[in-house]
Amino acid sequence: MKRSLLIKPMMNDMYPTATHGDGIYLYDDTGKRYIDGSSGAVTASIGHRVPEIIEAMHEQAKKISFVYRSQFTSEPAEKLARKLNELVDANQDYWSFFVNSGSEATETAMKIAIQHWQEQGDFRKHKILSRWVSYHGITLGALSMSGHVKRRERFVPILEDFPSVSPPYCYRCPFKQIYPDCQLFCANELETAITRIGAEHIAAFIAEPIIGAAGGVIVPPKGYYQQLSDICERNNILFIADEVMTGIGRTGKMLGMDHWGIKPDIIALGKGMSAGYTAIAASLASEKVMKPILLGSGSIMSGHTYSANPQSAAVALAVLEYIETNRLVEKVEESGVYLLQKLQELKNRVDIIGDVRGKGLMIGVEFVADHKTKQPFSAKADITSKVVEKARDKGLLIYPASAGNEGANGDAVIISPPFVITKPEMDQLVDIFKETLLEVQHDLS
Repeated sequence: MKRSLLIKPMMNDMYPTATHGDGIYLYDDTGKRYIDGSSGAVTASIGHRVPEIIEAMHEQAKKISFVYRSQFTSEPAEKLARKLNELVDANQDYWSFFVNSGSEATETAMKIAIQHWQEQGDFRKHKILSRWVSYHGITLGALSMSGHVKRRERFVPILEDFPSVSPPYCYRCPFKQIYPDCQLFCANELETAITRIGAEHIAAFIAEPIIGAAGGVIVPPKGYYQQLSDICERNNILFIADEVMTGIGRTGKMLGMDHWGIKPDIIALGKGMSAGYTAIAASLASEKVMKPILLGSGSIMSGHTYSANPQSAAVALAVLEYIETNRLVEKVEESGVYLLQKLQELKNRVDIIGDVRGKGLMIGVEFVADHKTKQPFSAKADITSKVVEKARDKGLLIYPASAGNEGANGDAVIISPPFVITKPEMDQLVDIFKETLLEVQHDLS
């Protein structure tokens, strides 16, 4: 057998070879079936091998798959931009800049925010504020905005020092407060950071509506985003929503920020935008953000070879139309209530579960060694990896996440199946997950 030359996440691990998928299931080359309980990386939202998407891919490929954005536009790209603008449902237009990944989307959002001020002659506003226990991507700009300690640690010397405020982590409040008596101290901390740095130096603040990989699905308390949005507006700072994981229906709303009625200045999309059928993401800039650029240079200083290519645009458009036609966002909201309840019931039967939280079909499960103190397991116990691996062996795929203080010393997983999952399939998912956790728990005793 020839040695693999493919760089995988863990070079010394053996990975099964995926051969095909169907609905919520994936199959490997031995014929084993897996429930895709994480939609890959919270991506394959509409399931695998959907005929309508395959047909759209085929039809576009028969026409043209690639044009360079500085030479041509295309009908699919123009239609996709209009469709995304409709989905934002705001009282102003949002312009789309198409890229290839979520990391590129957040980094482009950062650049657009800085350019917005430069076009008005203000070159001092160049800093982006963000939160600790956050993740915005792996490119240097996106990683600079990320407060994910483990993913930053190798590159700290070459990163910008952007994370400035604490997360809205009610299960482990950084300020040892309890909502609502805390009076949203975590949101008001942004005001303190702005005062220390100076609003005249800050271009934007970026946040995930619901914190994903860095915190195991942290849902902020009521009023949190209204407070943050107000602070940004009063200080003349743009608000960027990183909807790469939460966007396009994942949380039971089209956009995660829709839960709080907030319309950000810039929105980053990815993952579910194409449901994994192609590589595409987007930065959406509001009319307010675009106006000085349109009146100034008339050009966003960014570019990618595959940006807005008609093949990917046609696929993403087909995915969005499929979600709308089949009313999948409404289905996610309904299914999410059911799955969250089923998983929360496990807390009473599995000692290592500390917290279960989420919205829609984006649910986090955090593990603890002690319920009362919320003491995490030691890093040596490697609980997250053990849960993920044992679940995979039993035919369930779940997504590893960080948790604990600073998101650096705890364990969690994300459960985020495709939108089309049925109640019997959710029951099966929970049964396998329960069996997995009980075995991991037994091994610890």
